[in-house]
Amino acid sequence: MKNPYSERMYIIGAMIVLPILYFIFRLFILQVMDTSYKLSASSNVLRNVTQYPARGLIYDRNGELLVYNQPVYDLMVVPGKLAPFDTAEFCQILDITKEYVDRELKKAREYSMFRSSVFLKQISSLTYAVLQEKLYKFPGFYVQPRTLRNYSGDIAAHILGYVGEVDRQMIEQNPGYAMGDYIGITGVERTYEEELRGIKGNNVFLVDVHNRIRGPYQDGRLNSPAELGNDLKLSLDAVIQEYGEKLMRNKIGSIVAIEPATGEILSLVSSPSYHPELLVGRVRSQNFRTLASDTLNPLFNRALMAHYPAGSAFKVINGLVALQEGIVHEHTRHTCPGHYTVGRLTVRCRFHTTPVAMPAAVQVSCNTYFCHIFRDLLDHPKYGSVTNGFNVWAGHVRSFGLGERLDTDFPNELRGNVPLAGYYDHFYGENRWRSLQLISLAIGQGELSVTPIQMANMTAAIANRGYYITPHIVRKIKNSDADNSKQEKIFTSIDSVFFEPVIEGMHRAVNGPDGGTARVAQVEGLDICGKTGTAENPHGDDHSVFIAFAPRDNPRIALAVYVENAGWGSAMAAPIASLIIEKYLTGSVSREWLENRILEADFINREIALADGQEN
Repeated sequence: MKNPYSERMYIIGAMIVLPILYFIFRLFILQVMDTSYKLSASSNVLRNVTQYPARGLIYDRNGELLVYNQPVYDLMVVPGKLAPFDTAEFCQILDITKEYVDRELKKAREYSMFRSSVFLKQISSLTYAVLQEKLYKFPGFYVQPRTLRNYSGDIAAHILGYVGEVDRQMIEQNPGYAMGDYIGITGVERTYEEELRGIKGNNVFLVDVHNRIRGPYQDGRLNSPAELGNDLKLSLDAVIQEYGEKLMRNKIGSIVAIEPATGEILSLVSSPSYHPELLVGRVRSQNFRTLASDTLNPLFNRALMAHYPAGSAFKVINGLVALQEGIVHEHTRHTCPGHYTVGRLTVRCRFHTTPVAMPAAVQVSCNTYFCHIFRDLLDHPKYGSVTNGFNVWAGHVRSFGLGERLDTDFPNELRGNVPLAGYYDHFYGENRWRSLQLISLAIGQGELSVTPIQMANMTAAIANRGYYITPHIVRKIKNSDADNSKQEKIFTSIDSVFFEPVIEGMHRAVNGPDGGTARVAQVEGLDICGKTGTAENPHGDDHSVFIAFAPRDNPRIALAVYVENAGWGSAMAAPIASLIIEKYLTGSVSREWLENRILEADFINREIALADGQEN
């Protein structure tokens, strides 16, 4: 007979055994598989401290230190380890308010109770020394060493750029970063972030009940050292950069100087500028807002991003295109009655001897000559249509790096504009526009726009008789096997034999005994070749433009200068360029009278005064 209690025994036994098995399984998971409790226990006696590497140093081409690091300290907090502390003493040491403490602790708790977060950034060494003695009174807080950028001078802010703390969007785009990390935002700090930043390390320390470090855990076997960032050696000449910024004081505009043989940027000035130290440390956010709201826009890098008309400096390109296409030869002449007139359209020209061939036309900047050869090019029967002729012209122009990004090692470079035939098809209708409607392009105006770095690069291509090397600012990455020098020659579509007539004209413009538009730029023995320009400005006074290189043979420097609202190219841009060339090639300046005239010129306060006068 079956025992009626046997089934009950099994059920009762199962009810006892199954919970026991469950608890045994959970204990196995907690003690063997799950390390969170072990880590939680360890966190009470261990502290992981990130070792932030010092960013690489930055030097100029001559080894002068431009950017270095200074030590600072971040005060970190772990909310889960906090205990009651003397808030008044804490605030006095750190020079903060109780409201700040309450606000930051709330943010830290919302982030994590057991993960550290920054409570107060960038404590000075002096404050850190006082705090370190009393840190045991404030459990849950500890100090994290960091470094900040510092600068040996007040120059090259737009070249060097600045560093800022990452936000969540940056972290999503750069997974290797965490909150509290710093990243290059602009300039070479951004372009060469990977080389400059180094690699973070980690130290594990034993701490006592007073939150004081007692020593490395396991004799430092779990530590990983930080790796310093690589140093950069720039192609920048700090002396010329400082001099260029000095000359551009109280002016709006840009200077870009390039070594033609290498494409190395010797100087890149954007004015107005700012002191690099303004965007460092705890005052960075406030200073950034101030600079961003400045109507003169000192954060804007005009050398790379400002769009200007090329002005008459562009005539040298139109001359080269006409020579290449056989529209003219070196001795082709055109008569200039002081204007170029077709129907109701008139382009005025300055008084000069006439007729002129290519060298003389460049020398005296004859509008009439370049209007003739531009229209002769577009209308030539061999192209079949104005559109085809225009496309040939645009192709040659673009081969000088105009209308395209030059692929420099700067972020945020803009492309300028060389119009395409489609633009005029849209504006006038397909095949319904004629060369006369584009005549402003003959003298560097109209829809054509350029950046100063493009104009400097164009000048380097002329100095090289038909090629350029991509402009770049970093010459060498130290502590790295990588060779950052660029060697590839990018050839224009103009044969080298056609450059001499144009270069002869540029040489005469500066050194011609019978007068040229840039005689003010002449320096005995330097053999400067240049071309003035006056870029029309519909919003105010015209811009002063000058391109130049020197010496004529084996040139060592090519540059472009733009000074906004300064009038003729010979008035301001040409003197500035010649002073920089003289300073670079000889190490000094002989024409103090000219230097003083430039230094005393003030186009910023003049414009403000004029605006105030109009309002009154």
